Amino acid sequence: QVQLVESGGGLVQTGGSLRLSCAASGRTFSTMGWFRQAPGKEREFVAAISWSSSTWYADSVKDRFSITRDNARNPVTVYLQMNSLKVEDTAVYYCASKGLTGDVYSDSRYNYWGQGTYVTISS
Repeated sequence: QVQLVESGGGLVQTGGSLRLSCAASGRTFSTMGWFRQAPGKEREFVAAISWSSSTWYADSVKDRFSITRDNARNPVTVYLQMNSLKVEDTAVYYCASKGLTGDVYSDSRYNYWGQGTYVTISS
């Protein structure tokens, strides 16, 4: 059974940092991604990382967020280090596992999802 479990969300002030973790168990995971959904908005791509640690970022988080993974851990764990946080980063953050084909930026290409973790940035 595939299971993705996020942790690390919380409330921080503008300019602060948080590190999200996603523990992935149940199968071998190739490309993993982080998405977020703010209240009243569509879910959007944040970052993704391949098995070999190639990375992709949304323009809105590039230079502030960093995605990494530890394939040696059991379960495999993917991290999202978020620095210089802004109020507009407030959202539920989801970890997801992508299938073998398709665009890393599209949530429709991801077939397993975590339950989400809340991130709130206060001004």
